[in-house]
Amino acid sequence: MSKIQITSVDNFNDVIKTDKVLVDFYADWCGPCKMIAPILEEISNEQSHTKIAKLNVDDIPEVAQSFQVMSIPTLILFENGKVKERLTGFFPKEKILDLIK
Repeated sequence: MSKIQITSVDNFNDVIKTDKVLVDFYADWCGPCKMIAPILEEISNEQSHTKIAKLNVDDIPEVAQSFQVMSIPTLILFENGKVKERLTGFFPKEKILDLIK
């Protein structure tokens, strides 16, 4: 499964309505975001029960603000449109897998 790129507020609202989606709030200039990207790619290729979506906070700041994303990377797990879990900062693959179980 490939990652979904969120490009607008409407697109975001559609994406989080799915059963389970992990949204990666990131920015292109963020070092830890670049470090976590290949881990998320690996996870998205290895499992299918959770979708992985990316949201550039510089492109859609209003969504990041509405979820109080103050630091990046922030990973927020949504289930049926509701926030279930969140992690802020860089984490190893095992911790992210624990989050989406």
